[in-house]
Amino acid sequence: MPATPYYLIDKSKLLRNMEKIAYVREHSGAKALLALKCFATWSVFDFMADYMDGTTSSSLYEVKLGREKFGKETHAYSVAYSDGEIGEVIENADKIIFNSISQLTRFGDKASNIVRGLRLNPQVSTSSFDLADPARPFSRLGEWDVAKVEAVMDQISGFMIHNNCENDDFDLFDRMLGNIEQKFGALLSRVEWVSLGGGIHFTGDDYPLDKFCARLRAFSQKFGVQVYLEPGEASITKSTTLEVTVLDTLFNGKNLAIVDSSIEAHMLDLLIYRENAKVLPNTGDHAYMICGKSCLAGDVFGDFNFEHEIKVGDRISIDDAAGYTMVKKNWFNGVGMPSIVIRELDGTERVIREFDFTDFVSSLS
Repeated sequence: MPATPYYLIDKSKLLRNMEKIAYVREHSGAKALLALKCFATWSVFDFMADYMDGTTSSSLYEVKLGREKFGKETHAYSVAYSDGEIGEVIENADKIIFNSISQLTRFGDKASNIVRGLRLNPQVSTSSFDLADPARPFSRLGEWDVAKVEAVMDQISGFMIHNNCENDDFDLFDRMLGNIEQKFGALLSRVEWVSLGGGIHFTGDDYPLDKFCARLRAFSQKFGVQVYLEPGEASITKSTTLEVTVLDTLFNGKNLAIVDSSIEAHMLDLLIYRENAKVLPNTGDHAYMICGKSCLAGDVFGDFNFEHEIKVGDRISIDDAAGYTMVKKNWFNGVGMPSIVIRELDGTERVIREFDFTDFVSSLS
């Protein structure tokens, strides 16, 4: 095995999510697209492709990655396309979803040979973070004026609506979908497909999958549309750990343990949203603050309890290290980039990628 730190993707844990996605596809009629903005580690795409319908993207590079490494359906979306990239986006996409009517007007004719859609903004969401709220005041994410959308209906065949965020509550999802039906019902009945985006944690423990499937099927039948889901976190939740090693311990009012990783460099999403990492089972009489090795004062994974005293050389596994984590890793402080390791279904582990000084140098100029 490589030296720590490394991301460890466990296919047996990933399979649990894939099987739930396959169940939803079968019983709801919805199609499922992997949201590459959340997870883009393409070494497991061949495994995931057996359970999903394709990918959805947020940029030219993600479109190309989806086409080349995942295959199947490739949906392109971006907040704004440039003249220099739109041609290549169209070449690599089956569907293109424009964020605004102005972008549709500007590039719609160029995309006339593929399926075209438009993003709608219902102006309500499940997000508790203003930073991630697609329906925040003055949001740039999608169109909300029904009259304006009416005027361009002849240019599109579907919509993308993304207003769920970390939503593990079916009743809340049901209310959100009801709001969409009420606000955009007249438009929905005139298109062929509707993507409901991601942020729905239907692969979580105890989520009522049968109710979810029935609600999706009812929506599909009511408006005569093919429903798409864009699971990101739901696809890979609890499948991956960040494996780290303790480099030093000290006491400064509380017990501290410094590891060979950095939340700023390797789990940036948690730092942005000021959330603690997860270490399980987080029980025992020995409490430690687990700290990163960068010079950032707030480079802290969190406070956790352990069954034994932490010593230099001990291994710690940081849970849920896939979604919005691997895609955001960076070279802050020149801290060594975690390798990528896959644990196969038979328990064997193989190193997929290691990073070294030359990667650090080549990331700059």
